[in-house]
Amino acid sequence: MSATDTSTSLSPLSQRVGAPTELPAPRHPEVSLWRPATLDDLDGVAALQREIDNADHPDWFTTREEIAANLQADHIDAARDTLVALGPDDAVLAYGVVAEAPGAGERVQVYLLGGVHPLWRDHGIGRELMGWQYARARQRLSASGARLPGWITAFREEANRTAISAALRLGLQVTRYFTTMRRDLDAAIPALVPPQGVRIVPFSAALSAAALEARNDSFRDHWGNQPKSAAWWDRWTQGEVFRADLSWLAVIDEPGVGGATSTRVVGFSLASVNEDDWQAQGLRSVYIDRIGTVRSHRGRGIATACIAATLQSAQRAGLARAILDVDADSPTRAHTLYESLGFRAGERELALVAVF
Repeated sequence: MSATDTSTSLSPLSQRVGAPTELPAPRHPEVSLWRPATLDDLDGVAALQREIDNADHPDWFTTREEIAANLQADHIDAARDTLVALGPDDAVLAYGVVAEAPGAGERVQVYLLGGVHPLWRDHGIGRELMGWQYARARQRLSASGARLPGWITAFREEANRTAISAALRLGLQVTRYFTTMRRDLDAAIPALVPPQGVRIVPFSAALSAAALEARNDSFRDHWGNQPKSAAWWDRWTQGEVFRADLSWLAVIDEPGVGGATSTRVVGFSLASVNEDDWQAQGLRSVYIDRIGTVRSHRGRGIATACIAATLQSAQRAGLARAILDVDADSPTRAHTLYESLGFRAGERELALVAVF
């Protein structure tokens, strides 16, 4: 089955996916202890992730908030879905999280998160870790009665050849490439010209639910997408790095009940700022996390107007660079739009997938 197959004429995953009753016990002579992660490991895991980020993509870093969320999310059983590898001095040499995306859309999707300290790569630790993760991911899929495709997905930076090799050895296949693009904000920013009948307004709590609805509609035909839940959305938009003042929505007024009007979000450019990135980058930057237009309003320049609003507000805030990531095979040819706005391509991330 290919990674684009969304057929629902399937037997339940519980009948299609074989999984071990007992997980393989990772073994490695340089690891003193393998055990599940707890919140007490947060400092050690965060320090390890910082070293991984510094090696693979040194101008942006995973936030402590993201790591903590993975250790305590409702859909992750830390005792069964996490693993840390400790060295003789109890330092965290590697960690892994097996995260099933909550709420199946067109598939049941399980992600393999984590990694190995760069100084301990090529020692075989990552192979043991990912082997355990893959077996646990199969257990998660085999516990599902959904008549949907099941995906096991790992995203790894192209520079991390050891992790990519470990995933390929397990049977995952390189399915997609995602490119990081950057734009300096001292260059001229295009004028913000929304189409007729469309207003560009700041993100607000009052429009948050409508923005989530627009996000789920606009990404429905994007590769690997799963709809985001209200709980996930609220955690993200209320998190420490999300910047409402740099995030913009395209809205229209629609007729409502009794002659009143309602506001509908039809496009968005949502941004975050992680100040931990600035020292490595040598400048102040903004990351544009999500850009989209609902399918009924594409082709009207709405995304361009939203991005221009983010770039202009970031420039006014004294930021020097905007960064985003794009699917190289986006159905909306987003990379072409970003290039027209002055973004230039950098490093790539690979999506490796096993489909059941």
